[in-house]
Amino acid sequence: MPPQDNSRNTILFVVIAGIMLLAYSYFVMEPQAQRRKAAQEAAVAEQTAGAPITAPSPSAAIFTTDRTIALARGGARVPIKTDTVTGSLSLRGARIDDLFLTRYQETMDAGSPAVELFRPEGMRHAYQAQFGWNGPNVPGGVPGPQTPWRLTEGATLTPTTPVTLTWDNGAGLRFTRRIAIDAQYLFTVTDTVANFSAQPIAIAPWGRIERQGVPGTLGTNQILHEGGIGTFGSDGKYTTQQLKYKGWAKKPVQEHTSTGGWMGITDKYWLAALIPQQDERIQAAFRVTDAAHADIHSATMLGETHTIAPGRQITETQRLFAGAKRNEILSAYEKDLGLPRFIYAIDWGFLFFLTRPIFLLIEFFYGILGNFGLAILCLTLTVRLIMFPLANKSYESMSKMRTLQPKMEELKKKHPDDPAAQQKELMALYQKEKINPLAGCLPLLLQIPVFYAVYKMLFVTIEMRHAPFFGWIRDLSAADPSTIWNLFGLIPWDPASTPLIGAYLTGTFALSILAIFYGLTMWLQMAMSPPAPDPMQRKIFAFMPVVFTFIMATFPAGLLIYWAWSNILTIIQQYVIMHRLKAENPIDTFIERLKKAKA
Repeated sequence: MPPQDNSRNTILFVVIAGIMLLAYSYFVMEPQAQRRKAAQEAAVAEQTAGAPITAPSPSAAIFTTDRTIALARGGARVPIKTDTVTGSLSLRGARIDDLFLTRYQETMDAGSPAVELFRPEGMRHAYQAQFGWNGPNVPGGVPGPQTPWRLTEGATLTPTTPVTLTWDNGAGLRFTRRIAIDAQYLFTVTDTVANFSAQPIAIAPWGRIERQGVPGTLGTNQILHEGGIGTFGSDGKYTTQQLKYKGWAKKPVQEHTSTGGWMGITDKYWLAALIPQQDERIQAAFRVTDAAHADIHSATMLGETHTIAPGRQITETQRLFAGAKRNEILSAYEKDLGLPRFIYAIDWGFLFFLTRPIFLLIEFFYGILGNFGLAILCLTLTVRLIMFPLANKSYESMSKMRTLQPKMEELKKKHPDDPAAQQKELMALYQKEKINPLAGCLPLLLQIPVFYAVYKMLFVTIEMRHAPFFGWIRDLSAADPSTIWNLFGLIPWDPASTPLIGAYLTGTFALSILAIFYGLTMWLQMAMSPPAPDPMQRKIFAFMPVVFTFIMATFPAGLLIYWAWSNILTIIQQYVIMHRLKAENPIDTFIERLKKAKA
């Protein structure tokens, strides 16, 4: 290999390694530190929230940690019960402000509570959905967040039993609200306004999703979108807007005009979204209000103004999605309701053209095998088959280069002080043997975007959350929980509890079974590549498997399974080619040593 090619390959490898090291520090270690800090702050806040405050000031809100107390403060409530959600709505303002997603638990521990989506007023970080009417000149007023509705039909909101609420403004207007819920996560709010007065009135419907303050665990990961989200446009041309919390705070009001579409607030796996009638023109706005005190983030939709003549009535329908961002559920609503780009509530990333197809392929294999870990193995095999022709040519060139090592050494000895002559004769040798010295880099470069897409897919799709493989791997979206520091669980000790260095033992210097196995496959794969002629280059290449073992240890277990299995397939392909071309390789060398030892 010519010195220029060796330097180029070394620089390329070091640059890629450096990028991954920086990405690891920026995207993994820094968010972990922020989440730990946020968790500590939240714990302090929860402890102080319940303390009695004798003289509240306008700049200090009183919060309770007791949900029962907060629910009671909201007045009478209507229970919500389905196979997917449970909770209640308050008759004060007809707020949907108490909701749990019963199919998902906060952690994998036994007895872990269901995931909370909405939280009632009076608790820190209250989160709710509201609907109302805008009519500043309407005699008697219109219903809003504090309106005392009456339950006139139904007792519990279920998929088969909607509830009906009514409110009379005392000036000739009667408002009737029918709230229904389907078997998944879609609320349908149908408002009817009857005008019994002697004059026409003009009102416009609105819907709002409101989050009072942002929990410290949200918006800390740089590769994940959490915050405001919506799709706006008209005439079949729609774009999805994403508004991270930091950007939202810098520009407190952002407005959009749209025909149909949808908007809301998204977390990593959960979404609350307002959905108007898709033929209605709306004014949408993302707002931050009272930033100094309550720091209220809201996504609001204002519909078209309707004029109701005396003796007439109108009906307006709005919908609310409040639940888990499962691909098949979002796809079904997108199709059934004609929603534009609803599946992009999932943050597929800038490589969406790779991330989503990879996920769909994994879902296909999961449907056959019933295990997402096995599905990842099949995905890896599929990727390797697609790249097989290119990789085959690459490994043939690398194997031929390995067999040419003696000739290359002779050329270096022939022209020890003339690099130009070495380069010229080496290029002639490559041309004669039909070898491309850069062929080994191309498969690696092509796999980098696939690698990132697999990582993104594992990170953002709820289907991967708490998805088990086999044995100790209970969550493919999380890091391998085993660690060398307690002999992979044989010692009853949690390294994270170690003072001062606990975070490093489970972070920077974490070593798990999967990470070590991945490192071994990487070492063997590199050992089968042509050795670099320069001693310093050989040391760098020999050290890289160790570095990447530590880097990959905190990545999702599913990603390590993908990469290690990909390395194994690469090793098999390389070995077959090297064995056929009679090129020296560490596997045959090891087998020969075993034979000699037996002899």
